[in-house]
Parts: sequence; structure tokens; C-alpha cells
Amino acid sequence: MRVLAHAKAVLPDRVIDDALVVVEHGLITHVGPARPGAVPAEAVDLRGALLLPGIVDTHSDGLETELRPRPGAEFEVGFGVSSFEGRVRAAGVTTVFHGVAFESHNRKGRTVDRARRLDAAIRERAASGHALVDHHILYRLDARDPEGLAALETCLSGTPALFGTPAPPLVSFEDHTPGQGQYRDSAVYRRWLEGTEGISSEEAQRRVETLVAERDSRIGHRQIALGRLAEHAALGRARLLAHDPVTPEEIDVAVANGVAVAEFPTTMAAARAARERGLRVVAGAPNVLRGGSHSGNVAAAELVAAGLVDGLSSDYLPSAPLAASLLLASQGAASLPVAVALVTSGPASVAGLADRGGLVEGQRGDLAVVTVDRGWPTVRMTVTASDPVLPAGVGR
Repeated sequence: MRVLAHAKAVLPDRVIDDALVVVEHGLITHVGPARPGAVPAEAVDLRGALLLPGIVDTHSDGLETELRPRPGAEFEVGFGVSSFEGRVRAAGVTTVFHGVAFESHNRKGRTVDRARRLDAAIRERAASGHALVDHHILYRLDARDPEGLAALETCLSGTPALFGTPAPPLVSFEDHTPGQGQYRDSAVYRRWLEGTEGISSEEAQRRVETLVAERDSRIGHRQIALGRLAEHAALGRARLLAHDPVTPEEIDVAVANGVAVAEFPTTMAAARAARERGLRVVAGAPNVLRGGSHSGNVAAAELVAAGLVDGLSSDYLPSAPLAASLLLASQGAASLPVAVALVTSGPASVAGLADRGGLVEGQRGDLAVVTVDRGWPTVRMTVTASDPVLPAGVGR
């Protein structure tokens, strides 16, 4: 049994300023006020710190950076998974969906072979019994890549409940070539190339033209790939995400192919269409922290203010969801319970995981203890349902 007392506990609908929370056998069994005389001697005194459900991150590309922090400096995938695990736990994340990109050509070092190795390493760590967080996979498919599709279908042909839950893996259907999606303004993509690769504007423009020509030569494969993914979704093998939708028409195509989630809609119109058609909506937490999109697309805070966001994901920065949530609350864009739900119960619903995300009796005992100094959070302790309970006095 784990007993936490004198916390400012954020529940789905309210905040208890002096709370007592009890976890037994990995499940929350009590949430209520810490009444005088009712706090057990073995309770950990949190001294007014925020007590939140563990953060659920449905889109984390940070593992890529862990494996390849510099161009040409590649680390073994098993090391990368265990190393990154500590990083996300330190950010209060207890459930993470690692982005595994099935792309055969990419300057970020992504290859289909590396995707296979990552898939195997994440599964192995998840099944080890020693993981510090609950590992899951977000498969990312380049819509134009036949080799990537074939490899991904092999992964999806196994048992849907890969990680001990009834929810199938997430699959994001993507196309990052300039002129559409995230980079519908190709000039933004060109400037990005200039800044990240240190090349001239002329060379960047040639790259853009080459990418567009390659995309156009394989444009027919998009519908083939989406059709195949729709079949897997219908069989319960995948939960599909439409990545960077721009227009309501794109949302209609997604719905017709069994897509359940609109991930990073680039316009208010796409987000509204997704909500009207019953899709969950994910936005980027870094977008909230930066005050807008680095690609010139709609600001995530605007979508939150309009009530169009179910979950915020880290995208590429593990510490972003918690900070973005508390920033939104401090700015009055959302109440504290609503802001916290954007990184806990909301993402859990995006992933189809009904057993976590709230300080509610019967939910998983995934917790984060947080203090705030000068507006920014520090995670003081992270607890997962599978953590051993230490003897009294140890770890306080």
C-alpha cells in the first residue's frame, strides 16, 4: 500500500487542497480530504505539492534524438530505450507512445530496418518486468513508401493487445513533403532546410523541388496505403491517426477510412471538422509553450480555447506536456482540472486506454508529484502502478 497525504490533488472535476490518496496493488483505492486524525503514520507528507495523474504521451519522437543525438553518432537501440525511459519518467510521464517511423529514406537517419529494431527493443523492454514507465508504440508511416507499408503490416499482423491492454497500437498516416500538410507553405520548409542543414537558399529550393517531384511520382500510393491501414483498423489491429490535416475534406477522407484521431490539425477548420465528425484531436505541447507553430500553422492554445483539443503530446520534447498544461491554467485558458486532463485522461482516451489518467478510485496508480517555482514545474516524484512499495521512510 502507498499512502500520499497533504497534497493539492487535481481531480477530473475539482481540486482538493489537502488531500489523502491511497494506492493498493497498483490501483487507486481512496481519494479524499486528509482529515485530522485520519492520516496513517506511514503516509508520505507531500507538503502541499501538486498531485496529478501520471502524464500520458501519445506522440513522443524523443527516442530518435536519444539514439542519434548528433549526425553520425548512433547508439544501440536497447540502450536508447532504457536511457530515454528515465528521461520521460523525470518529466512525470508514466505512459509513453514512442514514435517508430517506417520510412526508407530520411535525413534524420530513419530507415525501415531501424524501425524494426526499435519495435523489437520497445516490446522487449515493455515485457521485461523492469520498465520504469508503461511503453507503447506510435507507428508512423510515410504515406508514399511501399517498403515502409510492407514492414509495418508485418508488425500489425500480430496480436492487437501488444502491451497487455485491449487497445491496439496507434498508427499515424503522414506526408511531410513541402506544399501540403505541416509545410503547405513550401517557403517555410525551404527556410527550415537552410537553418538546419546550413545550405544556401538556392540549394534548399532545389531540394524542395526534388521532394515535390518524388512525391508526385508516388502520389498514387497514398490511397493504397490508407486503404490497407483501414483494413487493419477494421480488424482491431490499429487505431489510426490522420497527421497534419489541413481541410475539412481531408477529415472526411480520414473518417471514411476508419481514422479515429486528428493529430496536429494545421487549421482551425480541420480541427472543427474533426470534432464535428467525432474524432479525437491531439495538439502539440511545444506549440503551446512557444506561443504558436514553428511552421506558421494554427496555434495550439487557440484550439484549446475553442474547446477543440482532447490531448497535448510532447512531439519532440518530453518535458513539454506538463509545462504546457500548467501554463494554460495560469493564463486562464483552462481551469486546472481541464488543463491537467489535456495531458492525462485526454490522451488516454485518444489511445483508447480507459484504465488511467484520473485521480479516481479504480484507476491505475500512476502519479506525478509536482512543485511550481516562478511559473515552471519541477517533478519531485513519479509513481507507476508497477512500482514496488518501498519500506517506510525509504525514498522520502
